[in-house]
Amino acid sequence: MTSRILSLSPARLEVLVSDYQRKIARRRWQSLLALAILAVLIAVAGKVGEVSPANLIDNISNFTSYFSRILPRIRTETFGADVADWYWNITGWLKLLLDTVLIAYLATLIGAGGAFVMSFLAAANLAPSSWLRWCIKRLFEFCRTVPDLVFALMFVSAFGLGPLAGILAISIHTFGTLGKLFTEAIENIDMKPVEGVRSTGSRFVDIVRFAALPQVISTFASYTLLRFEINVRSGSVVGMVGAGGIGQDLFVAIRKFYYTDVSAILLMIIVCVAAIDLLTEQIRHKLSGGSENR
Repeated sequence: MTSRILSLSPARLEVLVSDYQRKIARRRWQSLLALAILAVLIAVAGKVGEVSPANLIDNISNFTSYFSRILPRIRTETFGADVADWYWNITGWLKLLLDTVLIAYLATLIGAGGAFVMSFLAAANLAPSSWLRWCIKRLFEFCRTVPDLVFALMFVSAFGLGPLAGILAISIHTFGTLGKLFTEAIENIDMKPVEGVRSTGSRFVDIVRFAALPQVISTFASYTLLRFEINVRSGSVVGMVGAGGIGQDLFVAIRKFYYTDVSAILLMIIVCVAAIDLLTEQIRHKLSGGSENR
């Protein structure tokens, strides 16, 4: 059995090489042009936004010095006493941190529950009505576009200081964000099971239950866990406007220049978010693995 190697004439090979080089040069110029346009847009945006690199360089020392001021003075010979003095209000801060986590938990539960129900009505491949789908998508956009801090200020004005305002503010923002993510996940499902269930004359609820939901449930859970982690951070922020949680004490410490209190509270929030991140990451991986094995 013999094999033949394709051979080209020198003239034909030269034409192919020159054509290839011409295309590479054109792509290179297109890339350079895109980079130049991007650089111009960045420069224009910085000029319009009054971004001053010189001001940043001149005052960067003030930013770094703030971190040096909030760090406590801990010595080896008096380590225990220094740490105890640093976390003088550890019991109160832990209680407020727990309040923040509970605010995030309830807000995630409420927002994810609402997004779960509404996303099936907003998905293009399942929505029973085009106008209903349009209205729900606009509702999602409104809820995720308005910052949760603005919602928190509105609810604090309406219901007073406390966790209720924070729960409502974060849940609305969660509803809008998860609504978009859930809807996009539903729109990417395999439609063959949907068509099979629909061909039997089943109701919309049955189509969702038996054809769509099994394909997206693990994705929904993964998005919800990720959003819970984000909401713990958001719970700390909305607390600064009186919406409950540890954010209020952090805001007071910043305003009154209680430098070591700022670092103590920030460290607690960082450790809490990191612990939740590690926990939810393990759960998300298990859910993803279970989805792949089915």
